[in-house]
Amino acid sequence: MGLARLAALHGVATVHSPSPDVAVPVPDETVVAVLAALGVDASTDEAVQDALTRAESAAASRLLPPTVVVWTAPENATTDSDTPGAGAGSPAAVLPPALPRALADLPPGTFLRVETEQGDTVEWPSPEASEPSPGAVAGRTPLTAPVGRSWPGLPLGVHRLAAVAADGRTAGAVLVVAPRDVPRPPPRTHGFLVQLYSLLSGRSWGMGDLGDLAELATWSGRELGAGFVQINPLHAAVPGDPTDPSPYRPSSRRFPDPVHLRVEAVPEYAYVTGRGTGRLAGLLEQAAGLRAAVLEKDALIDRDAVWRLKREALEIVREVPLGPGRRAAYHHFLAEQGQALEDHATWCALAEVHGSQWHDWPSGLRDPRSAETGRARHELIDRVDFHSWLAWLTDEQLAAAGRAARDAGMAVGIVHDLAVGVHPDGADAWAQRDAFAEGMSVGAPPDAFNAHGQDWGLPPWRPDVLAASGYAPYRGLLRGLLTHAGALRIDHVMGLFRLWWVPAGADPTRGTYVRYDAEAMLAVLVLEAHRAGAVVIGEDLGTVEPGVREALHRRGVLGTSVLWFERDWQGTGRPLAPESWREDCVATATTHDLPSTAARLTGEHVELRHRLGLLGRPLEEERREESAEVAEWLGTLTRLGLLPPDGGDEEEQIRAVHRFLLRTPARMIGVWLPDAVGDRRPQNLPGTWDQYPNWRLPVADAEGRPMTLEELAASPRLHGLMSVLRPSVTN
Repeated sequence: MGLARLAALHGVATVHSPSPDVAVPVPDETVVAVLAALGVDASTDEAVQDALTRAESAAASRLLPPTVVVWTAPENATTDSDTPGAGAGSPAAVLPPALPRALADLPPGTFLRVETEQGDTVEWPSPEASEPSPGAVAGRTPLTAPVGRSWPGLPLGVHRLAAVAADGRTAGAVLVVAPRDVPRPPPRTHGFLVQLYSLLSGRSWGMGDLGDLAELATWSGRELGAGFVQINPLHAAVPGDPTDPSPYRPSSRRFPDPVHLRVEAVPEYAYVTGRGTGRLAGLLEQAAGLRAAVLEKDALIDRDAVWRLKREALEIVREVPLGPGRRAAYHHFLAEQGQALEDHATWCALAEVHGSQWHDWPSGLRDPRSAETGRARHELIDRVDFHSWLAWLTDEQLAAAGRAARDAGMAVGIVHDLAVGVHPDGADAWAQRDAFAEGMSVGAPPDAFNAHGQDWGLPPWRPDVLAASGYAPYRGLLRGLLTHAGALRIDHVMGLFRLWWVPAGADPTRGTYVRYDAEAMLAVLVLEAHRAGAVVIGEDLGTVEPGVREALHRRGVLGTSVLWFERDWQGTGRPLAPESWREDCVATATTHDLPSTAARLTGEHVELRHRLGLLGRPLEEERREESAEVAEWLGTLTRLGLLPPDGGDEEEQIRAVHRFLLRTPARMIGVWLPDAVGDRRPQNLPGTWDQYPNWRLPVADAEGRPMTLEELAASPRLHGLMSVLRPSVTN
């Protein structure tokens, strides 16, 4: 019982429920290991009792939690035009609809002071509110119960809160004042979902880049009435041999990867002279060879080869001095990004010398704040500046893509993607090493789709360190991602509530859930999205804890609904009627982790998994089940009048699928771009590594022939599908 009580105090589950009627106990050794990663010794009965005594004593004497959340009432909001980046406006002084529990439970006679992020001081109650009572701090008026609605007006933001109790106890906390919900998209808009690296134009250097993204946004917004383009994470990758191509195992989520740069769009490129022009011409010729190999010779996308060429070209471009205005802009960017960018650039520079696995670096360099790291940063200052400059250039081109989307009339714009975690060898894990749980990995418990559970190899954030810092790493991450985003998709959004931690070396089935302060995580998310004027989309597929979707809905976070998963699971099990779908979601036929619609309709994805030895049942059994499911959906589409009685051909069936999506109340309809041209190949096949070319395939037509962006824009098949969606703009 002592271990269970101790675990509960630290948000560590000792039992989990894979289904409503099943409870699976967590092994004690898992609980002990997870507590150790949280800095709690539970290795013996005596240690458990000692830790339990300390934890319960601290909880009983604590005045305030590390972070306090106040949700504001929108009717009191007024626009503050001086707030930077406040795309949707920011309340200048607002009242909460109800007093936060953390403050309502304070003892009578407690005095509070708020130092706002704007530099103001607010006291509660104000000194002139009433006569001091016995026990009050000299010159201050104590808080008396009941407090009711006596909370003063406060601006949105992240503030410092101080409390002094009548008995002399003091406490400090971070106070997050957030609007009630995030900005909402229009009632109906549609757009493309695409993995940017897979979208090559005639100007790409072997993989899609930010210039291609701007072109796609401009064309689809102006010609097709698209309201958004959703892309994969553009996070910086961990360099390797080869580099892990997955955008969901990044080195840093805070900074984008410069491999996405369009080199020719860097302003200084035009001013390269002398020998540099000849060297650039040679690199352009090699880049054309990479592009032709992917588009014409069935080669895979090779981001390492692309980056080698781009890095050499950018080294040449960097020799061109920045003009006064450009230099001022660069210095402003450095100052704005501060320590986070310095750490990221330092890691990149050190990785060039010592390799990307920082755990194997000389011991002094494993600490970003050590004297050894400081000396190395000074010695490598030119390389640190190079990587900082790359981050600035990438930020500029991200901004340009965002402007292109807005100028094209997109209602939402570019939807960026936030991966669930970072690579343990990457820059974020090094720079924020104290915030990550050592010896732990994020994954998923066994479920109906994977009886063995999953280990994603991503170290989790420590919830206690996040709370103590006022969620500073999380706030910085969101602010950076949202700067140029019309919307943000959060992969595995359930991770804002809890994550499945797997101890190093353990089977994924022997993990456990660790809880996060979901209210604080959501408050920071809502605040930063509001400041950016950005929509938020949660990827909430798979096992979702009861109450999570409801909590996200209250805050305006959209969900993700995929056609093949939308069934009446509580009743008949048949396809869910379109009018029964939820409104606040992105509705789509497929995703990057699932078969394309053409592969699903033809059953080709079953054949692919059979060839790779991924089927858990005999091939004929899988074929029969898949055929029955497809037939059921086609029958549904026919009954609804969305498909001709004869069933139509493949293109007509795909159009019917999207007509069905239009029948739902979903605010956003996402079209997987490869679906528009009949691509059969998934971009990622879960459960494979070197058996399948995950994250390395260009968009292709129904015959597997890679297509350029220019060919996509001229495709009759694409225009036939998008003619179905175009009227949705005015619905």
